[in-house]
Amino acid sequence: MSAERSTAVGSVPDEVRERHAELSQEIDDHSYRYYMKTPVISDAEYDGLMGELRSIEDRYPQLVTQDSPTQKVGAPISNLFAPVEHLRRMESLDNAFNAEELAAWAARVEGEAPVDAYLCELKIDGLAIDLVYENGRLTTAATRGDGRVGEDITLNARTIAAVPERLDESVRPAPELLEVRGEVFLPVAEFEELNRRLAADGKAEFANPRNGAAGSLRQKDPRVTATRPLTMICHGVGEHRGVDFARQSHVYDMLRDWGLPVSDRYRVLPDLDAVAEYVAHYGDHRHDPAYEIDGVVVKVDDVALQRRLGSTSRAPRWAIAYKYPPEEVTTKLVDIRVNVGRTGRVTPYGVMEPVRVAGSEVEFATLHNAQEVERKGVLIGDTVRLRKAGDVIPEILGPVTEARDGSERAFAMPETCPECGTPLGQQKEGDVDLRCPNARACPGQLRERLFYVAGRKALDIETLGYVAATALTQPLEPSEPPLKDEGDLFALSVEQLLPIRTLVLDPDTTEPKLDPRTGERKVVTFFANQDGEPKKTVEKLFEELEAAKQRPLWRVLVALSIRHVGPRAAEDLARHFRSMEAIEAATEEELASVDGVGPTIASSIREWFSEDWHREIVRKWREAGVRMEDEGAGSGPRPLDGVTLVVTGSLEGYTRDGAKEAAAEAGGRVTGSVSKKTDFLVAGDSPGSKYDKALKLGVPVLDEEGFGVLLAAGPDEARKLARFSEEGREEEGGETG
Repeated sequence: MSAERSTAVGSVPDEVRERHAELSQEIDDHSYRYYMKTPVISDAEYDGLMGELRSIEDRYPQLVTQDSPTQKVGAPISNLFAPVEHLRRMESLDNAFNAEELAAWAARVEGEAPVDAYLCELKIDGLAIDLVYENGRLTTAATRGDGRVGEDITLNARTIAAVPERLDESVRPAPELLEVRGEVFLPVAEFEELNRRLAADGKAEFANPRNGAAGSLRQKDPRVTATRPLTMICHGVGEHRGVDFARQSHVYDMLRDWGLPVSDRYRVLPDLDAVAEYVAHYGDHRHDPAYEIDGVVVKVDDVALQRRLGSTSRAPRWAIAYKYPPEEVTTKLVDIRVNVGRTGRVTPYGVMEPVRVAGSEVEFATLHNAQEVERKGVLIGDTVRLRKAGDVIPEILGPVTEARDGSERAFAMPETCPECGTPLGQQKEGDVDLRCPNARACPGQLRERLFYVAGRKALDIETLGYVAATALTQPLEPSEPPLKDEGDLFALSVEQLLPIRTLVLDPDTTEPKLDPRTGERKVVTFFANQDGEPKKTVEKLFEELEAAKQRPLWRVLVALSIRHVGPRAAEDLARHFRSMEAIEAATEEELASVDGVGPTIASSIREWFSEDWHREIVRKWREAGVRMEDEGAGSGPRPLDGVTLVVTGSLEGYTRDGAKEAAAEAGGRVTGSVSKKTDFLVAGDSPGSKYDKALKLGVPVLDEEGFGVLLAAGPDEARKLARFSEEGREEEGGETG
């Protein structure tokens, strides 16, 4: 790539662009594990990754997109429950980790206007919930999801005793509309009793109270949820009509009057010194409450000032979470083992004597690479110090050297792959990671790639989970693996599936899970029932495979596991070339010239397509009917070629992803931040600060009708309907909690 080209795409150095892509992918993966599976890094490590990403985006704002982890809130949406759009966006919170960061936040707030009171409350480690009451009656309950769209859990929420079906009107009348935000959790004592019951029944225990709450609330059968001792504490409201609040503390008074549960530990305090005392008190007494906490939330009490301060793309400026440092415990490091990832990276992890930390029992911890093991100075057999913030698998801080008795031994990174026996090596000189080069035939890599193919950002095949991926790639004898590689996925038959017996592997360690009743390795006949007939999941798997064939081109590109090609780069490539054939035929220079791609990704794509078996995957998928081009491929320019959009607020006819897909089909590019280079802002209800910035910069603003004209007729016609000034705009109120 020439120097001129580098300048043309915004003067972002290639290594910075590459690091940004790697961080974004890594953070998204950890977010998915946090909400949907089991985390493998500590809160502090996650916050460090996010801090590095923010610092890059602060220096190079052109890297900020709608898909950047810095612009998103909360968890991915699953297919288990119907989607629900929140009436007002549910935001996350920015964090402070020490007194200096808390004081800096307060200084920014007080620089806007004097603060007469702060409200402090405990940060409960549970599951966020959104309740909608209409004329006093509960109509909808939803998880937070991505902040705009959550999952409908109304039937399950109604089984929670703390969630009233109707608001109590004995003190004050119920408002016409009230959207209540709160945290659902399992008290620690009830969590421990639940795990004892599950173990006695031979069922898997929950790792910690938050996972227990999330798993209980997201049961398909509300009768199961009803058996779980869930409760809730409310911490604010969203949309509301027929009621008004002057202060956050007034919100809590009214919620209590209506019979909604409010914490008895929140305090309204006059200044930052009093806030610091509250934070310090619960830092020393964090196990006093009946529930797990990981910090304190500090809010401006004055709602008018909250509205004046507003929000960023993901968090209110009037509130912050003070996070307590991780707790430390000690335990025995029994062993250090390794697992193999999707790209062949071999990662060591610690196996420890189970130890209880912050309300949960843990026995695994990632160690990243051999250099990290050496840096920490830990030996197999050591007593090690662990720390854990919230509900994540702990990190090993280091050894307790005075506890050594001479029986400890050093860890040696294996020379061969534990999955296939191939000699390990560096992918390029200077790499800290060792990788297995047997990419096609290594059963561990194939299993991980297949699981990735089915992921939400790729082909979104819900029934192809980790156990199914294991069964298809690593069956027990006498069965043979039905897949040579992922190219065979769409050629599967029922006859191939029924005989398969497989071990159930832990997705975090790839170690076989043990049957809690027998203590032996757990073996399942995954696709057949006891009579040898197909399970219902088999029919669903084939239905989802058929649906996956019609995914847009960018998702197919992601599913191919081309190094460095994540969703953002895949969208840019699909928008530019429109077909897999054109991408495969493109030169490295042509690929690098695509905005958002660059030489590193271009080189990786050319390297991927140089492998015969990679091209064979594409051929097999194409012959199986997988969509390999987007609408309009080869037919000339599209209406929105070269047009950059930002979408903000809630649209009636589109979800956020739906609007993005519609714009991409027409050739447009949707980004996450407004700049002078933005061609249009599409603004739905409650558009927030992006609306103001667009008007300030003179960016044309379209409502949903104008967006439809833009898609159908192009930018010239849409511009006739656009707004360019503040004229006629109604004042939008901010959230109160």
